[in-house]
Amino acid sequence: MSFRSSVTIVASPRPRVGKTLLARLLTDFHLHEGRPVAAFDLNAGEGSLAEFLPEQVTVADIGDIQGQMALFDRLIENDDINKVVDLGHESLESFFALAQRIGFADEARRRGIAPAILFVATPDKASTDAYAKMHTYLPQATLTPIHNELLGPAQHRDKYPVAGHGAVQVKLPALAHGLRRYIDKPPFSFANAKLANAPGIPLDVHLELQRWLRKIYLEFRELDLRVLLADLRASIRF
Repeated sequence: MSFRSSVTIVASPRPRVGKTLLARLLTDFHLHEGRPVAAFDLNAGEGSLAEFLPEQVTVADIGDIQGQMALFDRLIENDDINKVVDLGHESLESFFALAQRIGFADEARRRGIAPAILFVATPDKASTDAYAKMHTYLPQATLTPIHNELLGPAQHRDKYPVAGHGAVQVKLPALAHGLRRYIDKPPFSFANAKLANAPGIPLDVHLELQRWLRKIYLEFRELDLRVLLADLRASIRF
């Protein structure tokens, strides 16, 4: 199978661990690479994905059947658009239970869409238990643990085994605390070509942001390449 697009779900049962920042970066990474992208915000509120990237993001709600159908119909639509889902911690169980019930991963792969989960790893039991369930909910998806350096040393990596085609652990490098204030005020896009000339962002801050982005985008590209190569090997075998 040759994937034309992807659906990436950014998840964790814990609040304030960097999910929305990761979803922003992934959405802007697709834009930077010249790929069409649509993002979905199940974590609406102050500082939400929809606030930062209003042109790319749709606010979604799976609290009723109409909202569930609207979201999952878009996620498996054969439109060659990459999708990113910022999954709020309160919606994690219901989202994945629903995805399993409707056979979301199987249908996505049948349509040439690569399903993936980026799970922000933390050492608490709630997170490790939730991560283990991901294998049960979507065994066909590429399951990638994310180490957010801002949360401290990754001494719990052994609790988060990777799963799926070419999956690897991905590192989200920490950004200096003094620079975060420049990116934490919505709307803000890392893919904005005018960022260097944006009012209030000094040149040295812009340069540091670019160095930080290059590290993150390198992690995303490596994951992309590993998944692609693993899928090609699987196709050759069959």
